[in-house]
Amino acid sequence: MSRIGRLPVTIPQGVQVNIQGPYVHIKGPKGELERTFSPRMKIALEDGRLVVSRPTDTPEDKALHGTTRALLANMVQGVSAGFEKKLQLEGVGYRAELEGKTLVLYVGYSHPVRVEPPSGITFAVEKNEITVRGIDKELVGQVAADIRAVRPPEPYHGKGIRYAGEKIRRKAGKAGKAGGKGGK
Repeated sequence: MSRIGRLPVTIPQGVQVNIQGPYVHIKGPKGELERTFSPRMKIALEDGRLVVSRPTDTPEDKALHGTTRALLANMVQGVSAGFEKKLQLEGVGYRAELEGKTLVLYVGYSHPVRVEPPSGITFAVEKNEITVRGIDKELVGQVAADIRAVRPPEPYHGKGIRYAGEKIRRKAGKAGKAGGKGGK
């Protein structure tokens, strides 16, 4: 049995789960999420916990078993606690600010870059740190990746937008000539 798939998902207080075959709707204090899973996986609510079971032991079913359980756990955590990703700006003159809900990035281009949040996503800015918050883990990660892609960190000076705690492999620059004036 899948090590992840066999673990039940505990449902915290204040979270409601509605299961109709492969369709699951979860409602909590932070919001609502719904998803349709593979009809091969059996999702059941037993003693206040979500349990996922698979029909066979084929490699495809084993993989789907763990994936289904992980997605359900992320949905439950999202509607109860939410998710967030932090990004850091590194570079001279690099800054971010909020105009209403829109994130405006000044990262060395001739123009500011505006990022509109999709529904369910909020931004927060403190000094050189951007926080992306939401209830859908996949969407939070994708929006954070899109913001990072505006100016990915470069390896020579380390300038750019990076995830909080991300280590950038630095490269040495040009070594310069030993003789001084060049020539022959």
